[in-house]
Amino acid sequence: MIDGRRYDTFLIFGAPGSGKGTQGQVLGRVPRFFHCACGDVFRSLDTRSTLGQEFLRYSSEGLLVPDDLTVRLWKTKIEAQEQSDLFKADIDFLVLDGIPRNVEQVQIMEEYVNVHQVFHLTLKNRDELARRLRKRALKDNRLDDASESVIKQRLELYDAETKPMLEKYDEGLISHIDASQHPAEVMLDILKVVVKLDVFKNAPKV
Repeated sequence: MIDGRRYDTFLIFGAPGSGKGTQGQVLGRVPRFFHCACGDVFRSLDTRSTLGQEFLRYSSEGLLVPDDLTVRLWKTKIEAQEQSDLFKADIDFLVLDGIPRNVEQVQIMEEYVNVHQVFHLTLKNRDELARRLRKRALKDNRLDDASESVIKQRLELYDAETKPMLEKYDEGLISHIDASQHPAEVMLDILKVVVKLDVFKNAPKV
């Protein structure tokens, strides 16, 4: 937000295992869409920087990173990508997943993002969510994340802290997408909504 203009934004939202990262990545490959995941922000963090050192003070002690620091890290990352022309804020839509992840972050980020649509990936079958999380953890060789206790904790945290943020958005901004479908069908449903939005119709075509 170098010029003070809020980013035109789409949010990919859902429980762990619903496929929001996958859908965010795919949509981000479409010209004029730029994907940013909260996990990418933390993974690319320069721990030598002032913000990096502040982040390490919490993470090294196993403490939750405060919401204001999380948003500052995200903002620094986005502005760096804007300055390097990877993200062209005047013509690109910003696609976010994993952030904001609670009501407090929604409120902090209102200054920076203009949310045009929230795509809520719904999957009511918790056993299927758990199966997907175990599969992903094993694929990424994160064996600890495949344990039943960790998966249960992640889903409970989503219910307690993340899911309530949906109430902060007008119902007209929320599209509920069936995440039990094939990923291609999920993306097709998302695109069907996007192309009907006025903000998309009025956006530059090249």
